[in-house]
Amino acid sequence: MTRPARLVVGSLTGALGLALLTVVLVPVRDDLSLASVVLLYLVAVVVVAVVGGLWFALAAAVASDLLVNFFFVPPFHTFSVARPDHLITLLVYVGAATAVSVAVDLAARQRAAAARSGIEAALLARITAEPIGERSLDLLLEHVRETLHMTSAAVVETQPGGDRLVAVAGPPPSPSPTLSVPADGNLRLVVDGPAIIGVDPRLLRRLAAAAARTAQAQRLAVEAARARELAEIDRLRAALLAAVGHDLRTPLAGIKAGVSSLRDPDLALTEDQQQELLATVDESTDRMDALVENLLAQSRLQAGALSVSVRPVALEEVLLHLPSTVEVDVADDLPLALADPGLLERVVANLVANSMRFSSRVLVQGRARGVELDLAVVDHGPGIAPDIRDRAFAPFVGEAGSVGAPVGTTGLGLTIARGFTEAMGGRISATDTPGGGLTVTVTLPVAPASTGPAPS
Repeated sequence: MTRPARLVVGSLTGALGLALLTVVLVPVRDDLSLASVVLLYLVAVVVVAVVGGLWFALAAAVASDLLVNFFFVPPFHTFSVARPDHLITLLVYVGAATAVSVAVDLAARQRAAAARSGIEAALLARITAEPIGERSLDLLLEHVRETLHMTSAAVVETQPGGDRLVAVAGPPPSPSPTLSVPADGNLRLVVDGPAIIGVDPRLLRRLAAAAARTAQAQRLAVEAARARELAEIDRLRAALLAAVGHDLRTPLAGIKAGVSSLRDPDLALTEDQQQELLATVDESTDRMDALVENLLAQSRLQAGALSVSVRPVALEEVLLHLPSTVEVDVADDLPLALADPGLLERVVANLVANSMRFSSRVLVQGRARGVELDLAVVDHGPGIAPDIRDRAFAPFVGEAGSVGAPVGTTGLGLTIARGFTEAMGGRISATDTPGGGLTVTVTLPVAPASTGPAPS
């Protein structure tokens, strides 16, 4: 109960309670002893002490003593006392009412202090137990604001150019806050709201220290996360340079050797040899083109600049340019998939290229499953262990068949396949092929109102 409310309730209880009790007892005063009357009034004083506090109880004790003297001690309706024993009763009553009022008030204060101590202990325990995260300081300030029943709570850092708001719960505090408690260093805990009476200064100091520790720990956690992020970027950059150097060197060497042989006038090349060299140059150029496309796609994925245009697509539309050695098993009555045809074609191309590195037999299957379509690329290569299968989709850690993958490859095929698939609203997963190998499945939603077979 707030202090203004307690003042109102205490005054009304004292005035109305004593008046009502007097009205009830006066008609039956001849049937009651003076001791019974003062005991009844003592009960009323105790009630006033519980509801209104010590000062209202003392006022009620004096007022009730006067009421007893005026209405219940002969001669009636005067403040005179005819008998000494009545005077003693009145004096003892005032003393007893005062003592009881003080005892009740002390007990109420002790209960309030115990309750406040419990709340403070619970608050500090909650603050200490919660792990440090991005919003730890905000949560701590919210706990402080709710516990102290304030409008806002904030941590302010004093700087040469003025105060800086580090974190706040509720609206920003006013220039003249209710409380401002120094914390560690140049930090302060500031609370704003109604005036606080009887707050424990030790609690405020502990809360301020906890807020300062949380602010510093949160700052260190952010710096550590940034350092880990920079370290990961450096690792990826180093892996990229090593992988790109390897992947570029091989096709460049093939192109250089083929072109040099074709241009050498001293070499008498047959038609078949010339065609073989040209085929080598063409294959090496395709490999370089695929590598550059993957690097550009990875940069767009990381920058969040990937353009996606989803529309109903027939699976046969994205399987037209597969190598002739790849088996295709797609039913004619499959519904349309909801996908970006260009991105889906790149996904399938990367998955097929990855499988062909480790298996001479690659199968592409398309199946409908409720409101989803599964497009699986199946190979019979060395596969990948289940415990590292998720890592195969991370960049620069080797492709799906990493058991036999050459060291230094970029490993972007599966990464891009996953990124493109998720950008289209689908998902990708890897499982074991029955009999050995790896099956990578791309799951896409069926296009709305696509219930019949896909158009040819």
